[in-house]
Amino acid sequence: MKELGLGLLIIGLISLVLPFINPNIKSVFLTWIDQWGTTVAWLIRGGITLLGLILWLSFKNRD
Repeated sequence: MKELGLGLLIIGLISLVLPFINPNIKSVFLTWIDQWGTTVAWLIRGGITLLGLILWLSFKNRD
């Protein structure tokens, strides 16, 4: 679960930063999110990032 959380966290952070860095790459990878509208797209990106952070922190110290 720790690896899943870390993966979601990284994907979420990339999806949050990507629209500001290069809009052309964003259109290739994140067009399905933008079809829902701007507000919902940012909520999805933030939710993925938050879920990844919660999973990573909750399973961080377990073996």
